[in-house]
Amino acid sequence: MALYDLPLPELERYLPDLDEPADLDDFWSRTLAEARRHDVVVDARPHDTGLRLIDTTDLTFAGFDGHPVKAWVTRPAGSQGQDLPAVVEYIGYGGGRGFAHERLAWASAGFVHVVMDSRGQGSTWGNGAHTPDEGGSGPAAPGVMTRGIEDPHRYYYRRLMTDAVRAVDAVRALPGVDAQRVAVTGGSQGGALTLAAAGLSDGLVGVMPDVPFLCHIRRAVDITDGFPYGELVQYLAVHRTAEAQVFGTLAYFDAVHLARRATAPALFSVALRDDICPPSTVFAAYNHYAGLAGQRPETDIAVYPFNKHEGGQGYQLDRQLRWLRSRVA
Repeated sequence: MALYDLPLPELERYLPDLDEPADLDDFWSRTLAEARRHDVVVDARPHDTGLRLIDTTDLTFAGFDGHPVKAWVTRPAGSQGQDLPAVVEYIGYGGGRGFAHERLAWASAGFVHVVMDSRGQGSTWGNGAHTPDEGGSGPAAPGVMTRGIEDPHRYYYRRLMTDAVRAVDAVRALPGVDAQRVAVTGGSQGGALTLAAAGLSDGLVGVMPDVPFLCHIRRAVDITDGFPYGELVQYLAVHRTAEAQVFGTLAYFDAVHLARRATAPALFSVALRDDICPPSTVFAAYNHYAGLAGQRPETDIAVYPFNKHEGGQGYQLDRQLRWLRSRVA
């Protein structure tokens, strides 16, 4: 993929107009209040992975409407008597939590690490998932992008983004976690959930979205043929009169709108040849980040000029480890 979006100097100052719904804050306030009526930790039991330097817990927490959501919790072996900082990680589109031994970097670095399962996903790549999507929906194209798209209250990402916020609530409720030092991270869809959690949770110590999805959605649909945004095009090619309704629903879940409500320091990443999450959509979120905070917290963005949607991979994780360590020291 050649460079196809705006030149980097224009991306760095790209600040598009917003189309936030007037009741966005009320919508999310009511949604989260309903979810928080349920005790957040449903079950937490030790899980034997065969690893000797890492302790693992199989966590079930109450997500949207109290639905049970699975997560892996890993931490350095023998550290249960210490209150450690924590990192909540969200998974990319189509994947699930897989095996607990697949993601060990954060626990190896001295953090409690929580990997949230993505409800109703886990059958596109990786090693599977364990959380069904207990929610209704109308007609949908393949994948989850159009599941319940006719109504923001029934839309799939209302459930998944609520799960993301409740994962933060859950880790703060676990023993051996410093509730004041919780960070969130994820790539692609996980990056969108990271920004949603940042905008809808208080007191995070760090926010690390990589090549985030669901940002400046209308522009993404207009400039890339890539999927999952292509699911919206596919849906609208059949439901020809639903354009206003579809984009009206999506406005409640656009990560640019939610990122404006964040207050924590952030480290983004973007790949300039990314044909799945176009660079301008990522910069829209980065440039609008914490726009309602009054004073912008420390923010930075790592730019990978020659990469596609894989972004920085190990290079970005190395940067995250160093960046977050300085935040929680």
